[in-house]
Formats: sequence, C-alpha cells, structure tokens
Amino acid sequence: MIPVVTAFAQSPDRGRGLARDMRVRWALEEVGQPYEVRLVSFREMKEPSHRALHPFGQIPTYEDGDLVLFETGAIVLHIAQRHPGLLPDDPDARARAVAFMFAALSTVEPPILDLATAKLLEHDKPWAEARLPLVEDRIRTRLGELSARLGGAEWLDGAFSAGDLLMVHVLLRLGASGLLDEYRPLAAYVARGQARPAYQRAFAAQLAVFTGQARPG
Repeated sequence: MIPVVTAFAQSPDRGRGLARDMRVRWALEEVGQPYEVRLVSFREMKEPSHRALHPFGQIPTYEDGDLVLFETGAIVLHIAQRHPGLLPDDPDARARAVAFMFAALSTVEPPILDLATAKLLEHDKPWAEARLPLVEDRIRTRLGELSARLGGAEWLDGAFSAGDLLMVHVLLRLGASGLLDEYRPLAAYVARGQARPAYQRAFAAQLAVFTGQARPG
C-alpha cells in the first residue's frame, strides 16, 4: 500500500520548501518509498474529516493502511524505523540520531519559530522593536552551540541520518534572516542537505503545487 501525505493546497511559503510536509516528502524520497499527496485547503484542514487525522487541524498527516500519524517528528521517525537509510544499524548511533531529531524540533526550532512570530505577527506591537534582538540572540546561542558540535564534520554524527534531515529543514527557516550566514559551517551543512538528490525531488514536488503543476489527488 502506498502511503498518503496531506499538504497545503495553497502553501503560505509560496513553494520555498518550508512547509512541514517537505520533511515527510524528503524522508520518503531518501528511503525510496513511493507516496501520494492529498492537497487540502485551509477550510478543509478544520473540518471533522481532517481533524480525525490531525486533532489540531494542521498538516501534514501520514496514512498507511490503518496507521494514521501526525507530527512530522513522529512521521519521519516511523519512516526511518521502517525503511533502511535514515537511521544507523548500530544501536548507540541510532539512539544518537534520534536524539538529534528531538534536538532539532525541541531545542533549535522553537526560537526560530519565535522569530517568525515576532516579524510577521507582532511587528506592530509597541514592544516589538525591543523584543526582536532578544529573539535573535536566543537563536544565535543555539546556532553557536550547534556549529561547535558540527565542527568540520559533514553531518552531525557520522553518516547522514533522520537527525540531519530534520535539523537541516529547521535551519532552512533562517534563510531570509541572514542569521545562518553568521555560522559558515552551518550554512555549508544546510547547503549539503539541499544538494541531496532526495531533497531536490521533494522540493520539486512541493514547488509543483505552488506553480500549479500538481493537482489534489
């Protein structure tokens, strides 16, 4: 059975590969698993039929037979556990890869999302000008720590893993801010992730939705 992933019919990221279904698409491309995409509108995301798949009315969801999952971390972990290619065979190395998956979503991503909130939703607040530098400094702290951990290595812990996949996608959200450019090892790390053929295929598939080359299934 071919898994089905839900995605925005009209993505706010305008095809830049930032929507979270990109993470799931990329993981499936890395392991060579065919998949289908069902596009949903913002209205459809809040309807009972979609909330039955995702209780918070968001995307993506993942359906494979009787299994229904939401939350990209859980979906990518499931794919990585079910197919070879995204987690090491060695148990300790596998555990470290999973730790970096959690770090990407729980430690690195929150301040990056705060920056987007500050710029898009809070820019007109009287305290916005004072808050923005604080948010950027929190991001710099995390980027400095992550850059030190990466050092001169190609990936975070040996071979490319699901930990790198999620970390690269989280860092991509900083592209327009210029913050990532302050940490050259991380900028190069993200560029390596984007250069992977599986990433390129996933990006092209998501971009096709924005350009009108893909239609709801």
